[in-house]
Amino acid sequence: MNFQEILSKASSRLKLKNIKSYKLDSELLLAKTLNISREEVLLNLNKTIDQSDIKKYNYFLKLRNQYKPIAHIINYKFFWKYKFFVNKDVLIPRPDTELIIEKILGILPLSSNKNILDIGTGSGCIAISLKKERPNCRITAIDKSKKAIKVAKKNAEMHQVGKKVNFFNIDVDKYLSSKYDLIVSNPPYIKHSELLSLGKDIKLNEPRLALSGGSSGLEIYFKIINKCRILLKINGMLFLEIGHKQGKELKKYLNLNGFNQTRIYKDLSGRDRCIVSTKNK
Repeated sequence: MNFQEILSKASSRLKLKNIKSYKLDSELLLAKTLNISREEVLLNLNKTIDQSDIKKYNYFLKLRNQYKPIAHIINYKFFWKYKFFVNKDVLIPRPDTELIIEKILGILPLSSNKNILDIGTGSGCIAISLKKERPNCRITAIDKSKKAIKVAKKNAEMHQVGKKVNFFNIDVDKYLSSKYDLIVSNPPYIKHSELLSLGKDIKLNEPRLALSGGSSGLEIYFKIINKCRILLKINGMLFLEIGHKQGKELKKYLNLNGFNQTRIYKDLSGRDRCIVSTKNK
């Protein structure tokens, strides 16, 4: 059996499970099986696969058919320009979150040396991407999950910034530090009542701590905004990823709590995805 034939069969199996990315997933899993890149797989479709690799490949397909996320099986996810290790202890980075990186970099010159805090860093993808793109900035990242901090530190080492990003295992409620020029966060924002309606990939595998935003979906935002009144300098900026129905209420809350110049940005699907606000007092 060659690569083309086994990919065709694998794609069909995944499609039957209503996995939308069945073609891409089948290719990524074959690349993991053979320890080569996906590009190498696609350039060698006529190459024969041996029986031991078929057995290994079928095991990975079984995991995917059981709705284990592809990122958990291959243990990485690309975010911005970089590859990040992920496991069940952290939220898998999403392309939508790259909008935050884009907006932050848009206001920070390459030579910028701002003091930046990432709240709820998870895999560290935001903090590490910012450090790679703006190496003179001082980056601190916090998370209440000890396991998440372990993953973030592993990614920092992988990207040669292990000693250049400060990681702390602490909840934002208990965090006291110097004033920051910029604070960024992608907090959990799904209503508790909506967790069960999430796809099986998500609700069965990703940490609830990184998903649930409480009964309203806004509780953690309110906590972060209140804390940022202390942690941010005057004229410091707050960047938050948001759910697509949360912008109006968060803008109102920010404006009532010492922030102004509040703007909401949409993702590629045309949905509200990022809110940016400036502390004015």
